[in-house]
Amino acid sequence: MKRILLIAFVCLFSTINAQNNISIINEEFNDISIPNGWYTAGNGVNNWYVSESFSAGGKPNEMQLSYTPMFNGIARLVSPSVDLTNINNAMLSLDLYISLFGNNTSVKIGVATSSDDGNTWNSVWSEEYTETNKQHSVVESISGPDMGKSDVRFCIYFEGNSSAFFGLYFDNFKVYTVEDLNIEMTSIDIPTYINHGEHNISFSVTNVGESAVKSFEARCIINGNEVLSETFYTEISYLETKQVTFEDLFNFSVNNSYDIEIEIFRVNDSEDDGSNNSTSKTIETALGETQRIPMIEHFSSSTCGPCPTANYGMEMLTANNPNKYTYTKYSMNFPGMGDPYFTTECETKRFYYNMGGAPELYLDGTCYGNKFIDNEYFNNQYKVPALANVRGAFTVEGNTIKVIADFMTYFNAKNVKAYIAVNEKTTTGNVGTNGEKEFHHIMLKFLNDANGNTLNINAGEHKRLEFSYDMSQTFMEDINDLEVALWLQDDETKEIYNSHFAYEYTEHCYPVRNLTTMTDGNNFTVRWDAPEKGNPVGYNVIVNGELAAEKTSSLEYSSKLNGKSIVEIVAVYADDKTSVGCAKLIINGDNVSEEMIKDDLRIYPNPVEDVLFLATEIRVEEIAIYDIYGRTVSQQVNMTTRQQVIDVANLETGIYFINIKTDKGNIVRRFIKN
Repeated sequence: MKRILLIAFVCLFSTINAQNNISIINEEFNDISIPNGWYTAGNGVNNWYVSESFSAGGKPNEMQLSYTPMFNGIARLVSPSVDLTNINNAMLSLDLYISLFGNNTSVKIGVATSSDDGNTWNSVWSEEYTETNKQHSVVESISGPDMGKSDVRFCIYFEGNSSAFFGLYFDNFKVYTVEDLNIEMTSIDIPTYINHGEHNISFSVTNVGESAVKSFEARCIINGNEVLSETFYTEISYLETKQVTFEDLFNFSVNNSYDIEIEIFRVNDSEDDGSNNSTSKTIETALGETQRIPMIEHFSSSTCGPCPTANYGMEMLTANNPNKYTYTKYSMNFPGMGDPYFTTECETKRFYYNMGGAPELYLDGTCYGNKFIDNEYFNNQYKVPALANVRGAFTVEGNTIKVIADFMTYFNAKNVKAYIAVNEKTTTGNVGTNGEKEFHHIMLKFLNDANGNTLNINAGEHKRLEFSYDMSQTFMEDINDLEVALWLQDDETKEIYNSHFAYEYTEHCYPVRNLTTMTDGNNFTVRWDAPEKGNPVGYNVIVNGELAAEKTSSLEYSSKLNGKSIVEIVAVYADDKTSVGCAKLIINGDNVSEEMIKDDLRIYPNPVEDVLFLATEIRVEEIAIYDIYGRTVSQQVNMTTRQQVIDVANLETGIYFINIKTDKGNIVRRFIKN
């Protein structure tokens, strides 16, 4: 099986010779501007631009056609010319996202060809779309009068009045010929961040060949080692995508990084060249997990006819699930003008999600649709453990609200967005034209703004945000009727890691400080300092996900050490209010952290081939090496020389931990065996 080479016009998208079983066009619009050789034509020539979004699917960037400046006619995005000599039929694929103006509009989108430099266009595919805020994947066989010619341009086009939509998004435009047998790896379907422990490894494949796939063999390679191999017996028809799962689980160790590659090496009991049937992904494991509080984001308007039905349904959902959700509602200025609670920050969130019509609901960053969220769907999300925690509180002085919020993650979070939205629980001043008299969870102000606050958080630690704002600058009706929604979100994927309502009109629940760990070889002890402010009634100690001590007044805890332990301390306040936790990993007595390494001890080389050297002035009593599962693979005792020579030649390739017991305590280092 040969890969369909989805290449892009050889750098500058110049004319290329067509051959059998090759890609003709592959454009992902990843640059910051319209690709070289492409141009706009027809109406709305200035409405096309590259967006940093990924609404249509895939990765940023993508092409967007904006509704403004308004136009009526055909807008075209035109490709460079390609040579289709001897090619009379081909395949077309295109990813779309449609954001319509309201629920009673439609748009016509198509693809056309021209063999006279754009003077005459022949449509090879078109479709009328009526559903808003949805992704669409187009895969079509195409032919027409321009096929088989040597100088052919393709275009993506919209036909109609631009007032029908807010935005049209296009990505992954491909034209290619089809092989008889060709299976393609689509994705590795495991989250980027997972809790440690045993997990299924699932992946998706697509049959891009004309013949049906009956079976295929696949292997999973993790950190350079083949760990899983299996034959999958499943029929996959032409252009069908199917997800499969390895039968055996893989045990992921805590607080680690894994490079996962999945490769298909036989299809229909025949050998395969492997050119398009492998993919890879890097994932990271977390220290632990906690209860998820799903975040509801709701776009609505007092001028929207269908909105009352959605609002009533959401009132029933929240009434049936007290203390299990966080909520904020964005007031829109359409389909009619006049909702006074519409703000530029609401507009920012609309563009963030590329939302076009009201009502529209999102749960944990995923679009649910324009109907109220189903109770079963909500509770299924509630049951999904979260890898982050959020806590905060607010007070009011006069018309000024003061918010303190802590955002904690069990993984090393990079460039995540923390959001703080001040809502009013119930408003009546935004009565419009749809008959509603009362509105709930209305967003008044984002702190600092609607673009969120960028944070980098180390696993087991937290970052704090503090803001104050004069709420008299908003449409607030009652200062005593506020709520504050807090959530932590991946800015690229839109996944919300966790959320929480801030504790109301009360002091912040400060977490513990300076968590440290010690061991005597058989037992560990953790100690911590009381919070910087506040008066906790006690501390909850969580060891390996289980509550080990509840509301203890002590500032230390000891227990037996079983190879590794994850300890988390949570401060508990009156009325069972809690802080975010502070967590650490202990492996045979010490945290796996570069901070623990003393200046007078060196371990080299890293990565290592055969021999690992340890140089130190510290008296070394014992050396033990553990694999990623916590198993002892090597041990030496009674070390006396200043430089130790440790033979690792027999170790398999992978990640290991070396625990060095000295007269000054234990030191743990991680190394890689090549």
